[in-house]
Amino acid sequence: MKEISGNTRLFGILADPIHHVKTPQRMNEHFAKIGFDGVCVPFHARPENLAAVVEGLRRLENLGGVIVTVPHKTAILDLADEATPVARKIGAANVLRREADGRLVAHMLDGEGFVRGLRSCGVAPEGKSVYLAGAGGAANAIGFALVQAGVSRLTIANRTPAKAEDLKARILSLHPDAQISVGNADPSGHDLVVNGTSLGMKEGDPLPLDTSRLTPDQLVCEVIMQPRDTALLVAAQARGCKVHYGAPMLACQIELMVEMLGVTSAP
Repeated sequence: MKEISGNTRLFGILADPIHHVKTPQRMNEHFAKIGFDGVCVPFHARPENLAAVVEGLRRLENLGGVIVTVPHKTAILDLADEATPVARKIGAANVLRREADGRLVAHMLDGEGFVRGLRSCGVAPEGKSVYLAGAGGAANAIGFALVQAGVSRLTIANRTPAKAEDLKARILSLHPDAQISVGNADPSGHDLVVNGTSLGMKEGDPLPLDTSRLTPDQLVCEVIMQPRDTALLVAAQARGCKVHYGAPMLACQIELMVEMLGVTSAP
């Protein structure tokens, strides 16, 4: 890591717990790669202290912004001075940029990171039909981003159908011409099948969808990064499907985060 000086731009990540985060490592690798004089460090903030922490960050003149993760993604919206329309509709944000006057601007990049991750692997979502398992957390943001990217049709499936209906309504409020339906566990008839749930992180988790309905012409996508080969992806490959792993989403989110935070390459 480059030596820290009085000119170094400061960034952080807000989380509770904090020990598991990988963003500082990835951000600092990116800073070194482009020759940017900045450093990203972990900020451990408990929910009851979040407002006080954010108020303090607002007054740090050399702070460029912070990444926001569990459990603060929802609460951070009420503490920001401004939020993008997508972040407001999603109801959560994962990046907070500090302006020169101390104002804090919130945005959500989970969905955009997923879409850019697809593109980085040669998959263009435009014109494709998509089955999305999940309607909260990452799935929430991914649904918005897929429609923004121009998918032909989106089917949202959730264990609680009311949550899928709610996500559909919020997406349609920004994209009234989008073709969106609420589905069930059957993912057949779609080009892309996306697991936007956390099912698959733990051994013994139930599958997020009916894998017996998968067909070899489908691309099955994960947002889970560990384990790399989730039970869903293993089952999909056994059905002859191509698969898209979770890692590109994080790599592309780092790119989007540094863009949002105004990080530029050294001249």
